[in-house]
Amino acid sequence: MSEFTAADFKKGQPRWCPGCGDHFFLASLHKAMAEIGIAPWNTAVISGIGCSSRLPHYMATYGMNTIHGRAAAIATGAKVANPDLTVWQISGDGDGLAIGGNHFIHANRRNINLNMILLNNRIYGLTKGQYSPTSPRGFVSKSSPYGTVEDPFRPAELCFGARGHFFARAVATDAPGTVEVLKAAQQHKGAAVCEILQNCVIFNNGTHDSVYTPTERKKNAIYLKHGEKMLFGENNEYGIVQEGFGVKAVKLGEDGYTEADVLVHDAKCEDNTLQLKLAEMEWPVALGVIRDVDAPTYDDCVSAQIEEVKAAKKYHNFAELLETNDIWEVK
Repeated sequence: MSEFTAADFKKGQPRWCPGCGDHFFLASLHKAMAEIGIAPWNTAVISGIGCSSRLPHYMATYGMNTIHGRAAAIATGAKVANPDLTVWQISGDGDGLAIGGNHFIHANRRNINLNMILLNNRIYGLTKGQYSPTSPRGFVSKSSPYGTVEDPFRPAELCFGARGHFFARAVATDAPGTVEVLKAAQQHKGAAVCEILQNCVIFNNGTHDSVYTPTERKKNAIYLKHGEKMLFGENNEYGIVQEGFGVKAVKLGEDGYTEADVLVHDAKCEDNTLQLKLAEMEWPVALGVIRDVDAPTYDDCVSAQIEEVKAAKKYHNFAELLETNDIWEVK
């Protein structure tokens, strides 16, 4: 039982538009941190620039609002310098995948022990409505008045392509689902990416409408749980089955499909082929922990390397270094 409550992690008055997904996510993060039970003074929340990047101001933890796209770089430095510190990185889709895209992929490749939160509303909100790296092709915005002519990043695909070992997804308005993936991210040792689907009521209202309410999630989402059958629908009348090298959703009882044909979710499988197929499904939208595989972490390896090198050296501090050479005493 944790000795902390959500109130122990709260600070200040959040200043986001009424109805913004950031409000929902912040409340879930406070609750998740309380249930995790790591003290506020052993926690740091690092962000870049953007609406979501104001979040550290509302946390009673250590925090830093850094520069655009550099949250992962600062978070990496904090974790490597102090491996005992729990570090949460907060980025929006613009901040984290545009100017910060290089840092995003290398934090995953290196497998730095960070909780990397990607708040995805498919728009630049703070700078008033330009399209972002996750905006769909043809999206009309202030910076694409005739529609975008480019395909978006799919965060899961980018994470997996960078050899990421943890990927989860939740909807900002689904507090239990969000708390669950945040706790799973903390339990995972290594770079843990959580994509949070959220709404921007001003510049991209309704972008995640298919899963934003409980009613719609029952129809259009599947909650993946390791070791359990992939069933979904209002009465679990649908399931995910394998089709060739991919997957598809079927209605049980139609075309000969039964529950026996439904796949069991394996988040621990080292081969990410099936996990990526699940993450990329447009219907149903996969929620929960999609990939969770153990691997050596960058920060642990750096710490071990430092100790190994120190043990092999004749000196361990500056004074000992001076004494390794010829010494003259002048009187």
